[in-house]
Amino acid sequence: MELEKKDYDLVIVGAGPAALSAALYTSREDIGTLLFEKGAIGGLAAVTDWVDNYPGFAKGVAGLELADAMRAQAERFGAKIELGEVMKVSKEGNMVKLETTSGEVNAKAVLIATGSEYRKIGVPGEMDYYARGVHYCATCDGAFYRNKRLVVVGGGNSAVQEGMFLTRFASHIDMLVRSNLKASDVLVKELEKHKDKITVHLGVTTDEIVGEDKHVTKVVGTKDGQKVEFPTDGVFVFVGLDPNTKFLDGSGVELDERRLIRSDTRLMTNVPGIFVAGDVRSGATLQIASATGEGATAALMIREYLENHEKTSTATVATLYGEG
Repeated sequence: MELEKKDYDLVIVGAGPAALSAALYTSREDIGTLLFEKGAIGGLAAVTDWVDNYPGFAKGVAGLELADAMRAQAERFGAKIELGEVMKVSKEGNMVKLETTSGEVNAKAVLIATGSEYRKIGVPGEMDYYARGVHYCATCDGAFYRNKRLVVVGGGNSAVQEGMFLTRFASHIDMLVRSNLKASDVLVKELEKHKDKITVHLGVTTDEIVGEDKHVTKVVGTKDGQKVEFPTDGVFVFVGLDPNTKFLDGSGVELDERRLIRSDTRLMTNVPGIFVAGDVRSGATLQIASATGEGATAALMIREYLENHEKTSTATVATLYGEG
């Protein structure tokens, strides 16, 4: 559906914690703010089972609850959220043009807060059974596997956290770790408490996901040069995140070697008027609390930029018409 309004003070690409925090600040100051989100509002925070380290919640808070509260607060001050995708961004004069699934939109400033998406392992069968036995979010899909066997692929913090969460549903979990566990000591100790339900297999590669009749039946791997098989009803993959920056190809926005967005100390990219905040920024700490803080900082920097933008536009008009 096409948007009725085509010109905005600020367009935010993404609607995770950094984006919603920025939108709260900008819309509260009557800066016309539109957010585009192609997935879940709240980003990865919304599909995180439990957040234990967000300030102000002594007992922790459900990720979805926190995301919903952030959304409601931003919308209360007038921020508009559009479910759609931004395909291309380009600077044209002193405006930024965005090509979206809702049509072409122009903005005086843009904040990129697209975060990251779950990394794929790229083995045969992974995409064939995507969402039909292969998953990347335990909170979203774990309940489908009550009293079923599961395989978890990965050995970092996310794999351990999500694996422990899946014990609420699964009868047994085989955790396949390519080398050694890389999770924090706290999580490794916590994992020990679940050894009745989780068997950790170190030094095992995941080579193929096999199924029949449209459902997964086993995972084939290699350990010490020998083929190993793990019968399973589903596979949950937690091997890291990739930044959502493909839509910036050709935009001129500078990325680092991991395709994260580079910025200066004011969170502006090398393209004037295009800012970045949150997990997609090069150097980000990948924490919800720091993402919301960056969103607030970006909003203040954008406000200053827009004030200067207006002065520049006024001066240009005066020059064109011989005023002053």
